[in-house]
Amino acid sequence: MGTVSDFPWLTVLWVVPLVGAALALLFPAGWRTGVRGFALLVSLGTLGVGIWLATQFETGGAQYQFVENREWIPAFGAGYTLGLDGIALVLVLLTAGLVPLLLIAGWQDEREVGSGPRVAHYYVALTLVVESMVLISFTALDILLFYVFFEVMLIPMYFLIGGFGPKTGDLAARQQRSRAAVKFLLYNLFGGLIMLAAVIGLYVITARDKLGSGGGGTFDFRAVMEAANSGHLGATPAVLNALFLGFMFAFAVKAPLWPLHTWLPDAAVAATPASAVLMMAVVDKVGTFGMLRYCLLLFPSATSTYAPLISVLAVIGIIYGALLAIGQTDVMRLIAYTSISHFGFIILGIFALTTQGGTGATLYMVNHGISTAALFLIAGFLVSRRGSRLIAEFGGVQKVAPILAGTFLVSGLATLSLPGLAPFVSEFLVLIGTFTRYPVAAIFAASALVLAALYVLWMYQRMMTGPVKEGNERLYDLLPREMVVVAPLIVALLFLGAYPKPVLDRIDPAVAKTLTTIGQHDPAPAVQPDAAPTNTGGVHK
Repeated sequence: MGTVSDFPWLTVLWVVPLVGAALALLFPAGWRTGVRGFALLVSLGTLGVGIWLATQFETGGAQYQFVENREWIPAFGAGYTLGLDGIALVLVLLTAGLVPLLLIAGWQDEREVGSGPRVAHYYVALTLVVESMVLISFTALDILLFYVFFEVMLIPMYFLIGGFGPKTGDLAARQQRSRAAVKFLLYNLFGGLIMLAAVIGLYVITARDKLGSGGGGTFDFRAVMEAANSGHLGATPAVLNALFLGFMFAFAVKAPLWPLHTWLPDAAVAATPASAVLMMAVVDKVGTFGMLRYCLLLFPSATSTYAPLISVLAVIGIIYGALLAIGQTDVMRLIAYTSISHFGFIILGIFALTTQGGTGATLYMVNHGISTAALFLIAGFLVSRRGSRLIAEFGGVQKVAPILAGTFLVSGLATLSLPGLAPFVSEFLVLIGTFTRYPVAAIFAASALVLAALYVLWMYQRMMTGPVKEGNERLYDLLPREMVVVAPLIVALLFLGAYPKPVLDRIDPAVAKTLTTIGQHDPAPAVQPDAAPTNTGGVHK
């Protein structure tokens, strides 16, 4: 597909859900079913475009394919430039694949949305807008373009968290939801402002170096990347370190990385299960994607300088998230804390600066999205039946809802990276890639495997096994609509656990190119293999 696409497929990819969101608002009031069905068709159309891109993507071709390059703000050297590499491709497919399932998951659950005749219109429109903003963020090859949509996606996500949630007359619960939404927005806006300062600083450097086509500055990611990695970016190491930290801070808030994580559990519990999955499995991936693309490729020297520190923070996040998950009494909050631990693994793999670590981190982004979606949505179905999130109020669910309990177990086992399920492959690659560079960090990170087994299996034992507790005898099993949501996620976990090659074939070249570009090579083995034995007539001495 080369460097330039004849048809603007990437524009179509993100414009379809955006236009769909606008049209959804035009549906007459009260047409809940109609507008939800329309939004589902729009999301399936977006998925179709993503699948077509995947089939046309050349694994051995140019690093960035389907490239579109048009003028946007010529005075600032900013262009409307889009392109797709293997890393972005798998995240595009994750996003486009999850959104239809999330729309189906919330189809008839009236207790999980606000009130009013047009509530469904607003809900599906905001979901499609978030999808659109995420897709253009994954495909943007202009730094300013990326920044704009990196920030804009916060607005619809804020309304999804604060405006929709469990329908209750409890004033305290509504206030808690509002606080969680504001906390989410303030944290991420502050991170974005720090990043804006870094974006401006980077532009000033490119203007001074006359990297733009007209002899001025530029926001073209590829031009800045080439200058940074060829040593032609005229800035002192101290300045480049500061710019790196500006970008990294924003991505660390979004991902999130300990200790900038505190907004995530509150937001995940306050939102509807579908919106929480959209945030944790899709939106937050923009943060880890930004680390892999922008931090590494624009600031290779600063990356090497700060990689050990970031790896330490990632390990703390891995263990911290797992320990707090063990102590939770709220099932939804427990799952939210597991995501903090998993994001620690992703960030650890990125900053191990090895091919195994980077490949594992990228695959982990995909697998975490699938496993978290499955576990959180199934828990959401169960909570909506029982009317409570407290683990202590469940018990014996497997006797009254065996399919729900079974799929919950499979999703939980995927979360603890059981061999045979998708997250195992990615977590194994991250640990192997980290061990070759930071063996102590890898050993501490591996301890989280034991902690994960503890919080998952203990949660399952308390909720699903034993006698049926009072109030649970009327719980019912997964409905056909819910099975439509859960089944593809379980199949994906099993398939990618047994055969991850189709995804790895697209990730590997992009990760290898990234590390080669920044001059990073896998560490040599500590122990060299013995020399080949000398032929001594069949006798080895």
